[in-house]
Amino acid sequence: MLKAVAIDDEPMALEVIKSLSARIPFLSLEAVFTNAYEAIGYLQKEKADLLFLDIKMPDISGIELLKSISHPPMVIFTTAYSEHAVQSFELDAIDYLLKPFSQSRFLKACNKAHELYELKRKTGGMGAPGHIFIKSGYGQVRVGLDDILYVQSTGNYMQFVLPEEKILSRLTMTETEALLPVPEFLRIHRSYIIARGKVTRIEKGSVWVGGMELPIGAGYAREIARITGM
Repeated sequence: MLKAVAIDDEPMALEVIKSLSARIPFLSLEAVFTNAYEAIGYLQKEKADLLFLDIKMPDISGIELLKSISHPPMVIFTTAYSEHAVQSFELDAIDYLLKPFSQSRFLKACNKAHELYELKRKTGGMGAPGHIFIKSGYGQVRVGLDDILYVQSTGNYMQFVLPEEKILSRLTMTETEALLPVPEFLRIHRSYIIARGKVTRIEKGSVWVGGMELPIGAGYAREIARITGM
């Protein structure tokens, strides 16, 4: 069962989400908020698997709210405006729903979240401690977490870079992040996740992993500086 939270400054919008959520058997809407700061307080204390998050709200935008959470849950943006779509997917949103949205469109977005949730749960159960299974071709490849140097997004695929080989998998960045444990793995760029223990050098705009220089994205620099003390 997916535990969800909805945040929107418009009470009527929350009523719509309540009504649509009630028809989805794998979804439990645990709380709704019109006040974004109250929602942040709730999320600091309670576990949520999924956020339905409005973008344009007073005091703080949905995008700013999401960035303020250290380890945010999956998110589906709900908004009346389309101009933030690209930015929302750079934040690895599961989906972007333009108001007013139908039951079928809402269900499609929730199905995406549920599939990712199940992938993370099942993969975690299949692998022995310290291992994950990666979809590659028509099968699954068992990979030791200690063997992963970094992961790179390449078009519609993710490339897992190991010391002796590279494994290409048709995963999204969001699915990949769900597979890799925190804090052992760290997102440094919209296209890169690194194994923190494999970093040999850090500069202002780059890190070195496995002899490769990888860029640090502007949106990730602050978190990297906080973790590394740089």
